[in-house]
Amino acid sequence: MTRHPSPEDLPPPLELECLTVLWRLRAANVKEVREALLPARPLAYTTVMTLLDRLAKRGLVEREKQGRSFRYQPTIEREILQRTAVLQLADRLFDGSFEELRRFLGIDSLPAPLSQPSASRHADNLDAALL
Repeated sequence: MTRHPSPEDLPPPLELECLTVLWRLRAANVKEVREALLPARPLAYTTVMTLLDRLAKRGLVEREKQGRSFRYQPTIEREILQRTAVLQLADRLFDGSFEELRRFLGIDSLPAPLSQPSASRHADNLDAALL
């Protein structure tokens, strides 16, 4: 799981729920993902199959044929997708300013950045505060 996503790769909510199940189970077939989602989301088998297929087409999961079904596993680490989402949030809603995002979230305990640190350092600080 070393893939780095682009902002277009960020999955919509239902796909993200399926991906979250796969992060927890490491690998699963459609039935296993559906069963994990059932308590909160009573989705049809075909709906879960479609969601996993979309994730596969986007490259966020890979699938391997096992018998008559596919087994899916994530190709991206959760932390990498989280970082991409936070960077996108900062870019879209705060004009790329992590200071503004931190202020909005009420995060004052982070050390002040030292003379224009790189965006990755901002992201690391913000990730630490959010996680």
